[in-house]
Amino acid sequence: MRSLLLAGAESVWLREKAMRRPFMRRAVSRFMPGETVDEALGACRRQQEQHGTGTILTHLGENLSSLAEAEAVTSDYLELIDRIAIEKLDVQVSVKLTQLGLDLGLDACDQNLQRLVVRAESRSNVVWIDMESTKYVDSTIALYRRARERSSRVGLCLQSYLRRSMADLEALLPLGPAIRLVKGAYREPANLMFASKMEVDENYFRLAARMLQPGVPNGTFLGVGTHDARLVDRIRVEIAARGADRAAYEFEMLFGIQRPLQARLVAERAPLRVLISYGEFWFPWYMRRLAERPANVLFVMKSLFAG
Repeated sequence: MRSLLLAGAESVWLREKAMRRPFMRRAVSRFMPGETVDEALGACRRQQEQHGTGTILTHLGENLSSLAEAEAVTSDYLELIDRIAIEKLDVQVSVKLTQLGLDLGLDACDQNLQRLVVRAESRSNVVWIDMESTKYVDSTIALYRRARERSSRVGLCLQSYLRRSMADLEALLPLGPAIRLVKGAYREPANLMFASKMEVDENYFRLAARMLQPGVPNGTFLGVGTHDARLVDRIRVEIAARGADRAAYEFEMLFGIQRPLQARLVAERAPLRVLISYGEFWFPWYMRRLAERPANVLFVMKSLFAG
């Protein structure tokens, strides 16, 4: 099921067919409040006012084909960071480097990323860098290092299904990094990734526990990006055992997924931030979210017929 969903995420034909289907748009609306930035910011505001939680916004899209497109995306994010400050919202931003021109050159992408980080610094905000498929891992980490040298207001995503992630984390820890851990949702060669869910989950816990150990540099921040309730509870036990400062971690979950778990974390005063996506390029993102936990397919089918 996971392989089929990931293959579907890469199919242009399936994307074009599916995005015209009303039932597909209805299913996606459970997890994405809208395609426009106004709709996304409205959801952020409601999340903050009704639940007391901050959010992270990402404009969907990847693998742009021209520097002009990358410049346009960068400009959109700069305007978004300014608007967040003007409207006094607790909203951070998250971006894929292929949106900023990574396929078109490291330096051009670096310039666009630095513009976002400088603007975030001036607005007391944070820019998160999403991790993409394995062919981008080295360049993404390199660009994160460059950005981190200039500002602490930048974070990076690491994926627990990759065998290399523990070594990557160890190499980054001296920086006092902000790291969001996720399980990962790309098709990769078998020798680069853990084969079973049990292995992926165990590696996730090991990565999280490493960041919670005494002696990590000041400023190290852990974003627990998972909807796996058992894993969340296991990490919360580790947090309690380590006596971790509340400012050193938060749970990060997607809008509309595991709402009861999100409500429980809020009720128990655990730090939670909700990730909200918007934009027209939602089909690959949606398929990857289903692939992260194929049991979500059943949930979506039930949602389609739920009043």
